[in-house]
Amino acid sequence: MGCCSGRCTLAFICGMQLVSVLERQVIDFLGYQWAPLLTNFLHIVVVILGLFGTVQFRPRYVTGYAAWLVVWMTWNVFIICFYLEVGDLSRDSDLVLTFNLSMHRSWWMENGPGCRVTPISPPPSWAPEDHRYISISGCLMDFQFIEVAHSSLQILLALMGFIYACYVVKLISEEEDSFDFIGGFDSYGYQGPQKTSHLQLQPMYM
Repeated sequence: MGCCSGRCTLAFICGMQLVSVLERQVIDFLGYQWAPLLTNFLHIVVVILGLFGTVQFRPRYVTGYAAWLVVWMTWNVFIICFYLEVGDLSRDSDLVLTFNLSMHRSWWMENGPGCRVTPISPPPSWAPEDHRYISISGCLMDFQFIEVAHSSLQILLALMGFIYACYVVKLISEEEDSFDFIGGFDSYGYQGPQKTSHLQLQPMYM
């Protein structure tokens, strides 16, 4: 019963992770954030494998899923530090998240709740010709805090997934140790039915 409950909870957590990371994948794609796109894709693949291992009683898959969650939590901590500009990190750097392929920022920068985008013309002389120069105002929440909230949610789900993954691996291992698949029925002393004869021999007198 405990194994079923733990597996069901872990499967639910995997489903929540898939929904949340798919939403994040779309947002990062719209914002041309190439590094998060690649990391999100790896996370989707590993979560699917972890879900498969949970349903099919494959402890190796669940163990690999748990190990990846440590990397995933580390990545999201870095994202939080990046957007909060901890230390020498700067969210205006093009190299970190876009591989220096574009000047785009987070999609939430222009599309956050309440944000009003106003094109500025003529653009300044230093602005690239293939980019527009805009002014953003009226945002109810700055884009960096929205990104921090997304990463915090991923850390919370990953922490819950890691705990339940370790729990499920422990339960599956205990069940495998408690039952011997090769000689599982030997302890019962099973014996097949024996034929008995009701024919009685009578002496014969000559």
